[in-house]
Amino acid sequence: MMTQALQGVVPILLTPFDAQERVDVDSLQSLVDFQVAAGVRGVGIALGSEVMKLTEAERGLVTWTVADRVAGRVPLVVNTGGESTFVTVINSREAQANGADAVMIIPPAPEAGAEAWIDTYRAVDKAVDLPIFIQDVSQPHVAANVAKRIAEACPNVRYIKVESHPTPAMVAEAVVVAGDLLTVFGGAGGRYIIEELRRSSQGTMPGCSCPEAFVALWESYRAGDEAQAWRIFYERIEPINRLAGQGWGAFYGVHKEILRRRGIIRTSVVRGPVRPLDEGLRRDLQLVFDELYG
Repeated sequence: MMTQALQGVVPILLTPFDAQERVDVDSLQSLVDFQVAAGVRGVGIALGSEVMKLTEAERGLVTWTVADRVAGRVPLVVNTGGESTFVTVINSREAQANGADAVMIIPPAPEAGAEAWIDTYRAVDKAVDLPIFIQDVSQPHVAANVAKRIAEACPNVRYIKVESHPTPAMVAEAVVVAGDLLTVFGGAGGRYIIEELRRSSQGTMPGCSCPEAFVALWESYRAGDEAQAWRIFYERIEPINRLAGQGWGAFYGVHKEILRRRGIIRTSVVRGPVRPLDEGLRRDLQLVFDELYG
């Protein structure tokens, strides 16, 4: 259970698989230790963890494994969103039972609208005794005024992860409109992390292949050294983001391959359907890796 407001760098973990596409528990434990050693403020299990490709039993296994390995060193946030309110409630209860410290929910059924979304968050709010993140993505976009209404209706809803575009503007709006009720996080791979920090975001949920770079950037910015934060971004974060941004399959493949080459996980297997990294992208990845870690 979180006793203080969560802030700072909270990477979303990838789910390592073995050659047969089974969850690789040992690699997952190694990945958790790698994040904690880098100085992160929390870890997450969410869309970047391929949660939609996991069975119900695997979701429980991944959450329990991470919670057990973290062992209270940092909080664990778990995405529990489903296609219905019923499934979202069940996922949230199971996440709490498996050791989650907070849950994160994308509203189901984008076409349902604000009133239905509020009902979903109310149902989860009553079902669990955990802080709740609203996850705002481009589809559905949770407008700042709607997020505030959700927070007003649900005592446990205390965070929002803003990923709809343009993210700096959306972060600014969330802070102005709902910042009295919600702690605002950025996401989307940390592409606009400094712009978001300028607009008073309190944290970021990026990828997990270079957590030490995000922590160094965060600490530099908070210490008042924005120039150093920009140097870290362009030298250590943006080269990876440019590779990982070349399609959804590239996101998983690039970050997993970097972690494999860094000795953190054993394979870079991504569950299909997904297009494998092409030869050109692999060459580019080799050049970036050699520059950063060679």
